[in-house]
Amino acid sequence: MKISKLKSLAIGAALMLSAGSAWAEAEYTLTISSWAPPTHNINAKMWPQFTKMVEEATDGRVTTKLLLGLAPPPAQMDLVQDGAADLSIIFHGYQAGRFAATKLIELPGYEGNAEAASVAYWRAYDKYLSKADEHKGVKVVALHTHGPAQLHSADPVSDINQISGLKLRIPGGVAGDVGKALKATGIKVPAPKVYTTLASGVADGVVMPVESRKGFKLTEVAPHLYEMPGGFYRGSFAFIMNEDVFAELPEDIQKALEDKVFGEPVSREIGKIWDAGDAGSLELTKTTAGNTITVASEADQAAFAGIKETVTTAVIEEVSAKGVDAQAAYDMIKSEMAK
Repeated sequence: MKISKLKSLAIGAALMLSAGSAWAEAEYTLTISSWAPPTHNINAKMWPQFTKMVEEATDGRVTTKLLLGLAPPPAQMDLVQDGAADLSIIFHGYQAGRFAATKLIELPGYEGNAEAASVAYWRAYDKYLSKADEHKGVKVVALHTHGPAQLHSADPVSDINQISGLKLRIPGGVAGDVGKALKATGIKVPAPKVYTTLASGVADGVVMPVESRKGFKLTEVAPHLYEMPGGFYRGSFAFIMNEDVFAELPEDIQKALEDKVFGEPVSREIGKIWDAGDAGSLELTKTTAGNTITVASEADQAAFAGIKETVTTAVIEEVSAKGVDAQAAYDMIKSEMAK
């Protein structure tokens, strides 16, 4: 398999973790670039699960190796397009204006966990959202979402009106739209910088999935959790692959990956890992001294319902402008998750 000069330099400079069991013995080794901390579930569980599925589907002929620190989160898609890595994970909200169709899965108000959302997301992408062609230049391997995002703060929040004026780390996409509607002051920093941003007092809090309380050590710097049933948004992620690297694999391997790994199978498995992370972090919050959990009151939920409706209408209009039947895709996601 071809390895560009850029890729060789990147591999030499990166922290490398083994994501597979016996990659040195395989015929093909795919390099993965990841931006999350080494112990985060993305690296500790998601990529290893992906690797396990790849190895099983190809009878050990293909494996992976995981590289950390190649580039910041917003640069991952360009990294894969340029051939500096074969695979990566991207968070669509980090690249304002580059992705619109992906915002449909980020909307608040869906009922269901990350597994249900990830499966519904892939099915809606396969039928509708792919027509927007927003991942041009890379192969989409999986699409997935984390669980409902909630507010984590340094000081307790017990009323939705207290969010107004708070300095909150909020990613782009629908999260940014919701943050504006709540009149929060948005601070844009990538997820790996959240801990230091909160510890320094630059931000009052962060809106992220519950999983992040363990994954990014929020129990230490944002001890108070304010839960809005259904969440404030859902983050949209993709596993992507360099198209040329995939094309260079033998046809039987390509078929095995397409039939047994890529698409819905691995999207479902990643969703399960997000869900397990939420459960574990919720339990950690309950048992960590000084941490509190406040569930939004019925009045707060009613107030947020109006924001959900406004944001949803705007996103459907935005995605429709991309030539996608956004209403049908939205209805499909709701229907699939309801199953």
